[in-house]
Amino acid sequence: MNQPPPGETIEKAVSLAGRAPSLHNSQPWHWTFDGDVLRLFAVPERMLPATDKSGRQMLISCGIALDHLRVAMAAVGWRIHVARFPDPNRREHLANITFDRAPIITDGDRARADAIPRRHTDRLPFQAPIGWPDFEEVLRSTFDPIDATLDVLGDDCRPSLARASEMSAALRRYDAGYHAELQWWTGHTIGDAGVPSDALISQEERQRVSVGRKFPTTSGDRRGEITEDHSVILVLSTGRDTPEDLVRCGEVLSTVLLECTLAGFATCPLTHLTEVPSSRAVVRELTGHSGLPQALIRVGIAPESESNAPATARRPLSEVLEILRSAR
Repeated sequence: MNQPPPGETIEKAVSLAGRAPSLHNSQPWHWTFDGDVLRLFAVPERMLPATDKSGRQMLISCGIALDHLRVAMAAVGWRIHVARFPDPNRREHLANITFDRAPIITDGDRARADAIPRRHTDRLPFQAPIGWPDFEEVLRSTFDPIDATLDVLGDDCRPSLARASEMSAALRRYDAGYHAELQWWTGHTIGDAGVPSDALISQEERQRVSVGRKFPTTSGDRRGEITEDHSVILVLSTGRDTPEDLVRCGEVLSTVLLECTLAGFATCPLTHLTEVPSSRAVVRELTGHSGLPQALIRVGIAPESESNAPATARRPLSEVLEILRSAR
């Protein structure tokens, strides 16, 4: 019988998984460990009801954290086995996770885990990613297309995406609840959550990124040498909007973000275009298939001098992980 990983290993892995991106850095997850099974729960109290009315992004965020955990455990010699939605009477219980010793730790396992703390959401304009066609082929080999469909939108789609982005903002212009949430979660620290002011962009910088959520602006004009955003824009879609589809899509999104980071690319996940039905329909039409768009990702190159951006705050481990008495 396999011995489960010690509590210290679980703590380190959950801490690293907590670096996962989430809507406005809300971090809507909670873990418990009883000595044998690690359990992942969504936290509806941390859902943003005006922005994420159905809770789709909450589940996608938890899926990202779940895959980050998989990566963190692989780097220290453990494989995870995931039973999703094990309790039909408790839908916020997303997964039971058990462990086996891995036969080997590869260099790739270590490198992907090392990418977790380096990855951050970059809302500034990007240069075009170098060597994209070869990288895209590698990227597609890193996840199961059953879990999510990856589409790469060409430059000819950019005007339509820009109009859809403007449409999503216009439709929410008088949505007081949405704007109250946006103001509450951005520009200042809220108990180790939220989007800090140094992660926001100015009005001048926003004009060079046509596809992005309209956050409150800051001052300054960085990357003046990049006069227009030349990122590659990816779309992740699923066949349905079921909770399991959304969690699995989050796991794929984690893989995409970490593989891009490993390749030296900067990334910016975008979900505002999938929150409003009309803009989501535009994205769906651009993909050319019947899948339901869940998230977009801008991928490109940022100046090397900015690669060591300050880490956005995360909730302390004591708030997100509960070690049950039976595990002590």
